[in-house]
Amino acid sequence: MRRSLTGSVCLLSLLALTAPARSEDRSDGRWFSDQGDGTYRNPVLIGDYSDPDVTRVGQDYYLVSSSFTDVPGLPILHSRDLVNWTIIGHALKQVPPEAHYATPRRGGGVWAPAIRYRDGRFLIYYPDPDRGIFLVSAMDPRGPWSEPVLVDATPGVIDPAPFWDEDGTGWLAYAYAKSRAGKANIIALKRLNPDGTATQGTEQVIIDGDRQPRVMTSLGARPWQTTEGPKLYKRDGYYYVFVPSGSVKGGWQGVFRSRSIAGPYEGRDVMDQGRTETNGPHQGAWVTTPAGEDWFLHFQDRDSYGRVVHLQPMRWVKGWPVIGQDADRDGRGEPVLRHEKPDLPRQPIAAPVADDEFDAAPSLAWQFGSNSAPDWMSVQGGWLRLKSVSGSADHYENGAIFSQKLPAPGFTATTLMRFAPLREGERAGLSVHGATFAWIGVEQGKDGPHIVQAAKSDPTPGASIGVTQGPPLRIDRVWLRVQARPVIITVPPPGFSPYWPSMLRETHMRLVFSYSLDGTVFTPFGQPFETRPGRWVGTQVGLFAQAAFGTPSAVATTVGHADFDWFRISQ
Repeated sequence: MRRSLTGSVCLLSLLALTAPARSEDRSDGRWFSDQGDGTYRNPVLIGDYSDPDVTRVGQDYYLVSSSFTDVPGLPILHSRDLVNWTIIGHALKQVPPEAHYATPRRGGGVWAPAIRYRDGRFLIYYPDPDRGIFLVSAMDPRGPWSEPVLVDATPGVIDPAPFWDEDGTGWLAYAYAKSRAGKANIIALKRLNPDGTATQGTEQVIIDGDRQPRVMTSLGARPWQTTEGPKLYKRDGYYYVFVPSGSVKGGWQGVFRSRSIAGPYEGRDVMDQGRTETNGPHQGAWVTTPAGEDWFLHFQDRDSYGRVVHLQPMRWVKGWPVIGQDADRDGRGEPVLRHEKPDLPRQPIAAPVADDEFDAAPSLAWQFGSNSAPDWMSVQGGWLRLKSVSGSADHYENGAIFSQKLPAPGFTATTLMRFAPLREGERAGLSVHGATFAWIGVEQGKDGPHIVQAAKSDPTPGASIGVTQGPPLRIDRVWLRVQARPVIITVPPPGFSPYWPSMLRETHMRLVFSYSLDGTVFTPFGQPFETRPGRWVGTQVGLFAQAAFGTPSAVATTVGHADFDWFRISQ
C-alpha cells in the first residue's frame, strides 16, 4: 500500500498556496507537483483544467478538459507518471458554430468531455449544452483531429461518458443541465451505433438523484443533489457510475453500482472534504496503471485559480472504491495533500509551458477567448504581433485577449512590448481577466501614447472601467509587469446546511502592476487589484491589442498593432 504523507491537512493546504515549488530552476515561477524525492503534492495541475478525464494507452496517459469558448479548444495533456503533465495539443481549432462563437459566449461552448482509445483511434465526446453531444477523433492525440460530428441533439445534455461492454455494445451515459433542459440530478443512458457516431433508441434514466435514499457523508446524511458528470466503468461483473454530487464546492464524489447496466443502482459517498481544506473533491477519472495500482484524478474549485486538478490514491474494499486517505476505514476517503508517487518509471519534473520567446509559433499554452480571425495574431522576426482588433473595452466581453491559464498561486509575469498604433483609442498591454479585469499598457491619445492602467472591479455588465493615465511614452518600447499573490477572503454561508467550513472562504489574487523604460528599474503604477473568476472558469493572464469601441480607432479603415518580444513567468 502506498503511503499518504499528509499531516495536519488543514494547515498544509493553506501553506501550499505560497510554498515555493521544488524545481531544478528556482527562477521558474511555475507550480511543480513533483517534489523530486518520490512524492508529489496536490494539485498536480495548478492551471484551470476543469472537468478532467483521462485515458491510458500503454505507458502513456492523456488528459482532456473543458474549454468553454477558449480557442483552440479541448486541450490535450500527456504524462507517463500521472504527476508530471505537459500540453501536447488541442482537439478543436474553432468552436462550432463558428459565427456564433466569434463572440465569447461566457459559460457556453465546450463543457465536460470524455476521452477514450478504441480500435486504434482516440475519441473525445464533448457537450455543448445548447446544441448536443459531439465527437472528434484522431489517430495521434497531437492531431490532426476530425471535424466535430453531432452524436446526440437532445436539448440540455451534458457530461457524456462513452462505454463499450465486453460484447462490443456501445453506450453513452450523460447528465442534464437544468438551465437548458429544465431538469437535472439524473443520469441517463442511450445505446451508441457501431461506430460510436450517433445514439440510438430510447433514453433510459438509470439514476434519479431525487429518488435515491440519502447518502452518508462526513457531515451526516445528505440528499443526492446536482448529480452529474458521470463516468461509466465495469469491474468484476459490476457496472460502476462515478458521479459528483452535492454542488461544485460543497459536494462529494459518489459512486453507484449495479449488476445490470440499466440498474437498479445503489450509491455511496467514496470521498469528500472531511477534515481537509480541499472543497468539492470530485468529477474526474479512474485510471489503472500497468502494475495494477488505481488512481483518481479530479478537480477542486479554487475561485480565481479555476478548477485545479488533484491526484488521489484509490483502492477497492468489498466491491467499492475508496478514494484518498481513509484513516477511520469507514469506506469514505479524504483528499491527500502530499503522497508517494505512483509506481511508474521516473520522469523529468515538468509542468505545462508558460514562458514564450516567440521564436516560432506561439506555445500551446495560448488561447483566445472566442473563435479568432486569421489576422489577429502572427509571429514576425521573433516577435508576437497582435492586431488592434475592434472590440469592447471590457476584457470579459472581448474574445481577442491572447491568454493562458495561471501558472502558480503566486507569480510575476513580464513582457517587452512595442506599440505601433494608427489611430486614437488603440491600446495594448498585459491583462489579468475574469468577470473583472485589470491591465497595464499603452493607449494612443490625441497627444500621443501614454502609459495607462485600467481596471473594472464590478462584474456587472456596463459597469464603469477606471483608467489611470500615466506619463507619455517617448520611446518605441516598454516593459510591462504584473505581480500576483494569493489572498483568502471570507464570504457568507451558502444557502444550505450543513456545509464544510471551507465554503466560508474564497481564494483570489492581489495584483500589483508596474512598467519599465529600460527593463531594469520598474515603476509601480495604478492601484492594487483583487481578481474574480469568470463563469465556470478562473482568471487568466494575457496579452492584447485593441481598437476599443467608442473611440476613433474602432471603425477606422486601418488599425495598428502591438509586438511582444517575449512573455516570462518568474516568482
